[in-house]
Amino acid sequence: MRVISYNLRKNRASGELVALAERYDPDVLCLQECDTLELPAEIGILHLADSTTRNRLGLALYYRKDRFAAAKTQTFALKKSLHDMVLRPAHERLIGTRLVDHESQRELVVASFHAAPLTALNSLRRKQIHSALGELRILGPGLPTLMVGDYNYPIFKDHLSDKVKESGYDLSLSDSRTYTRYKFFRGHFDLATSVGLRIDSIETLPRGTSDHMPILVTSTYSDQPAREQAPVVVETQSDFTL
Repeated sequence: MRVISYNLRKNRASGELVALAERYDPDVLCLQECDTLELPAEIGILHLADSTTRNRLGLALYYRKDRFAAAKTQTFALKKSLHDMVLRPAHERLIGTRLVDHESQRELVVASFHAAPLTALNSLRRKQIHSALGELRILGPGLPTLMVGDYNYPIFKDHLSDKVKESGYDLSLSDSRTYTRYKFFRGHFDLATSVGLRIDSIETLPRGTSDHMPILVTSTYSDQPAREQAPVVVETQSDFTL
C-alpha cells in the first residue's frame, strides 16, 4: 500500500495534487491545511472519502476506488492549544477512514493528522497523538492502522517514539528531512504511526510550493500480533495547560 501525506501550506500547493498522484500512483492521499470548501471529489483515480468541516484549512483523505471501499469516515476534535483558541482555531485535527481492501480481503484504518503548531508544547502534541490513536482504535478495533501527517515535533523524537510504543504503535521517519523553512525548526515534521503494518519505506518527495515536503509511505500487512496497548484516554477538552 502506498500512502502520500502532504501539508499544503494553507492550500498553496493544491495545484500540485493531480501531478503528484499521476507520478507516484498512491493508494491513499492524506492532506493537511487544505481548503476543504474547494476540494474536488476526484484527484485522478483517487476519490474523496471526506474532509473536516469546522475549519476551512483542514484535513482530507482520498483513496483508490478500484482497490478500496470506504466503510466509515470520522473527523475528531483533539485537545486544543492556546493557538487554536485565540488565533486561528482548528476544531478538528484528525480524520480517519475505515477501508475495505478488496485486493487483500482485509480491513484497515488510514488517517490524516495535524498536530498543534510550534507555539504549543511537545507535551500537548503527545497528548493529541495519544488521543488520536485512541480514537482510531475505536474506529477500527484490532485493525491495521496507519496515521500520517504533520506532527509538528521538531526535537526529542526518541521520547515521542517511546511514548508511541507504550500505546502499542510504531513511529517511523522518512529518509530525509521534510521541513526546512526556518533555520531553527528543520527536520522530520511529517511522520507515520502504525500498527499491524510493516513499514517498508518512507520517502521524502521533492519540494513543491509548500514549506513541507510530501512523504510517500510504502507498507505491507504484518502477520505479527500487536503489542499490548495502553488504556485509551481520549482528551478533547479545550483547556490549555503548560
